[in-house]
Amino acid sequence: MGASLSNLTEGAGMGGPGLGDIPESCVACVFMYLTPPEICNLARLNRAFRGAASSDSVWENKLPSNYQDLLHILPPDRYLNFSKKDIFALLSRPLPFDDGNKEVWLDRVTGRVCMSISAKGMSITGIEDRRYWTWVPTEESRFHVVAYLQQIWWFEVDGVVKFPFPADIYALYFRLHLGRFSKRLGRRVCNFDHTHGWDIKPVRFELSTSDGQQASCEFCLDETEQDEANGNQKRGCWIDYKVGEFIVTDSEPATEVKFSMKQIDCTHSKGGLCVDSVFIIPSDLKDRKRRGILK
Repeated sequence: MGASLSNLTEGAGMGGPGLGDIPESCVACVFMYLTPPEICNLARLNRAFRGAASSDSVWENKLPSNYQDLLHILPPDRYLNFSKKDIFALLSRPLPFDDGNKEVWLDRVTGRVCMSISAKGMSITGIEDRRYWTWVPTEESRFHVVAYLQQIWWFEVDGVVKFPFPADIYALYFRLHLGRFSKRLGRRVCNFDHTHGWDIKPVRFELSTSDGQQASCEFCLDETEQDEANGNQKRGCWIDYKVGEFIVTDSEPATEVKFSMKQIDCTHSKGGLCVDSVFIIPSDLKDRKRRGILK
């Protein structure tokens, strides 16, 4: 079979029709139905495929309808005279905005918009008081720093983002970690000395949008005995807590999303928690990646 495909690729030089004989416009029509990684792989076959893989019509089909809104985050000289293929490659890398506290990018396979918001881009009760919170540099965060809570009675984290999300169904997650982690002799170690209070009452997560959509849920962040019995482990691991979903039907006007997590029962203190970020992604993207459908 490999020999047959080789012959097709080489084309008429072998005495018969080959892939190289397919008109570039026909190849471009086929590429409309393929993912960007598939297009890039096929571009290696021959000149016609390579030409079709650089066509603006192919790559404009992979970009979100309002991709210009994402480009406006960048100075114009960053994308001046770029082809649509180059624009897709540019937007599939994280684009920082809001003083670097937020990032937006396109998923490399689907071309759909994803966003992440750093803990530094949120309002955290007591964050300026080092008795309660400290900033911990780490390579485990895409923003290279996380907020670590030592101990507090009133726990509240709030955030808001206003952005012209393209039409889609989005899910919002908080990325959290129980315990303080570090590296010792090249190995990752976790300290749970400050970790307490998260098994007494659940944390409440909420989101709301400017067009009236709302979602809320509650999670106990620390259920050590139950986790051990079920073979799960929350302590020492990054956990993504799904707050809910919201629907965007049009990128105009821009959608404002407010989100929060809080545990404000002051009958007990809580501590030993790292807050990394909030991320907003198309709702089915995380499950599809987990199942290996997307990379």
